Amino acid sequence: MDTIKIEGSPKTPAVFFDAVAGHLEIKGRSIPENSIEFYKPLVDWLDAYASTAKPVTNVNVQLEYFNTSSSKCILDVFKKLESIHNGGSSQITINWHYEQDDEDMLEAGEDYQAIINVPFKMVEIEEE
Repeated sequence: MDTIKIEGSPKTPAVFFDAVAGHLEIKGRSIPENSIEFYKPLVDWLDAYASTAKPVTNVNVQLEYFNTSSSKCILDVFKKLESIHNGGSSQITINWHYEQDDEDMLEAGEDYQAIINVPFKMVEIEEE
């Protein structure tokens, strides 16, 4: 299974999905022109990963900002992870990183945590 590696840009997050390590990462800003087009390969990749998932999968999400259409697509990614988790093929943990003063990102993470039935950890990033 191929690794997904997408370089981040001012409008799209960096993405690194590594099936061999069971490590998934989304980091940066998510305001793409077409969110569905950007996130569809990630959801498709997770469909394929479901059948070969590692026993433990760690997901790190560290977004500094995302728009409304991205929030729906991120939820689609989380729902796919939830179905893999509930299927029993992998113990998934989502680590939601947010900056110390960023109440909006903390709340967004808490909203996802309330919707998704997957272990969800809030990870505060200390200001440098």
